[in-house]
Amino acid sequence: MISTLDYAILQQLWWIIIAIVGALFLFLTLVQGGQTLLWQVAKTDLEKTLVITSLGRKWKMPFTTLVLFGGALFAAFPKFYATSFGGAYWVWMLILFSFIIQAVSYEYRKKPNNFLGSTVYELFLFINGSIGILLIGVAIATFYTGSNFTLDLYNRVTWNYTLLGINLRGLEAAFSLFNLSLGIFLVFNARVLGAQYLLNSIDLSSTPKLESKLRKHTWNSFLIALPFLIYMVICILFMKGFNVDDAGIVSLVSSKYLSNLLAMPHLLILLLAGIILVLYGVLLSKFKGSHKGIWFSGLGTVFVGLVVLCLPAFNNTAFYPSKLDLQSSLTIYNASSSHYTLAIMTYVAIGIPFVLGYVVYVWKLMDSKKLTKEEVINEESY
Repeated sequence: MISTLDYAILQQLWWIIIAIVGALFLFLTLVQGGQTLLWQVAKTDLEKTLVITSLGRKWKMPFTTLVLFGGALFAAFPKFYATSFGGAYWVWMLILFSFIIQAVSYEYRKKPNNFLGSTVYELFLFINGSIGILLIGVAIATFYTGSNFTLDLYNRVTWNYTLLGINLRGLEAAFSLFNLSLGIFLVFNARVLGAQYLLNSIDLSSTPKLESKLRKHTWNSFLIALPFLIYMVICILFMKGFNVDDAGIVSLVSSKYLSNLLAMPHLLILLLAGIILVLYGVLLSKFKGSHKGIWFSGLGTVFVGLVVLCLPAFNNTAFYPSKLDLQSSLTIYNASSSHYTLAIMTYVAIGIPFVLGYVVYVWKLMDSKKLTKEEVINEESY
């Protein structure tokens, strides 16, 4: 049955699957957000241990999801993978490096006789949660602003942006205010989610100061993230977009993404619902003394992430545009794998809901009981 589906339907389906994985990753950056809060909310060794132990139970989830996101892109849209990961490799290498030092930090921070000391590993965690997430946001933003590449007849990528004679290989994307705004928004949204997750997962009855600081930083991080979100939404509504006509010719069109939203009202509904849910979760955490804000803000983040990833890919739009040669721009149709490959992958993807169900089940088991002071003290003594 799946093998008889139209090629274009399979291409669209796989972009939606990848967008869902990417949106779930944005929710799971609560780990990275919590890491950036460590030095601000945890002043005692006990508070630091509570925060890091709670985050440490989930740190593999965002990393695994990011790897799954990259792997799915490689299998479903190999031309994009080759163009972006092969051309803008400095950005992706720095992102990967930030996740490597995160893994090392959780493993060695409390090892006896480690020569770097716990503070250095805590700095690594901060770098992963700030620089790593910022660069991911910058990379995603290039779906809207474009990148400096060209493709030849054999699809070989040439990246052409130099500064002082050095080819920046994608790092120039950080020079765009729009790209930086998306990156900064993701960093502070992750801090919101991180604070809310810690409120939900730790028994804070013995550390009321920690709870107070977490609620404060939930609100402060949201206030910092909000203007960047507003700026991005305004830009997306009025910026020129990369339209693809029936002949496959790419051209710049005014207010292209606004047209996409109007043509796909379900994305507009998801965007509005996502923003409202994030705001509601923040208000619950700050003013209602609730520990459940993470679930509202988390779902809202997934909705917004879906819109950000789907808006530049559908309705005859190039999702990875070239600023140097418009006709080198990639669409979900010219960048995808063959019909056969996508069909086989779709059969495999049928098992994804079962995997997600297992993840939810394990998450629920791990967080069925809040992390207590006695538990972390016992773990350290062990």
